[in-house]
Amino acid sequence: MNKSSSFFISLAALVLSVAALGLCLFGCHKNKETTSVEEALMQKPEMVVEAIKKYEQNMRDQAAAEVQKLVEANIGELNNDAATPFVGPENAKVTVVEFFDYSCGYCHRLFPELKSVIEANPDVKFVFKPLTFLSDASVAAAKGSLAASKQGKFLQMHNALFGSQERLTVEKIRAVAEEQGLDMAKYDADIASEEIAQLIRNISTLANKIQVNGVPVLFVNGKMLQTLDGNDIQTAINNNK
Repeated sequence: MNKSSSFFISLAALVLSVAALGLCLFGCHKNKETTSVEEALMQKPEMVVEAIKKYEQNMRDQAAAEVQKLVEANIGELNNDAATPFVGPENAKVTVVEFFDYSCGYCHRLFPELKSVIEANPDVKFVFKPLTFLSDASVAAAKGSLAASKQGKFLQMHNALFGSQERLTVEKIRAVAEEQGLDMAKYDADIASEEIAQLIRNISTLANKIQVNGVPVLFVNGKMLQTLDGNDIQTAINNNK
């Protein structure tokens, strides 16, 4: 049985339960006459609406709880993978992880907000996990930023890529790398390396494990946060300090 079938079966059971409740509440009158299910629901149709809303919220809560279990089972790889770029203290009390794609418009909207939060919190560890599912430029940019990380210039490259006003192409990404003063021979070797290709695969595998199905997604000390507002990120950080 697939998830969709299971959902509708559960929903049908819910409606029947509500109907039964309607009979209990409205089925007995002083004259002992029985009210039909249809009449009960006609008298109180909002009961079904409220029950369905509650059911949907319960489903969301259950899904969130399942995702949290997956995150906790993979928290070491999420927060402390040695190959993944980060800024801030390695053993900080608060760790913020971002999954993003360099070709994602929403990620570009989040970028200045998150950049300000990073600058305001030097005691927080920020971990960067690029995903590459939107375009070929996503792959090239991820490889470029990870190659820059091998030369200790990840954040400069990352900021320059997100700050670029031009459409990202392989040529543009390489030009950005040159502008950061990278050793281009090493850069070219690194972007072609199996090491960086494997790191990108590992990040994608981790995202699948913890059900990151879209970007941008943040995790603050292992708690998922989806927002484009830097104030929300700062509040989550403050709550963990």
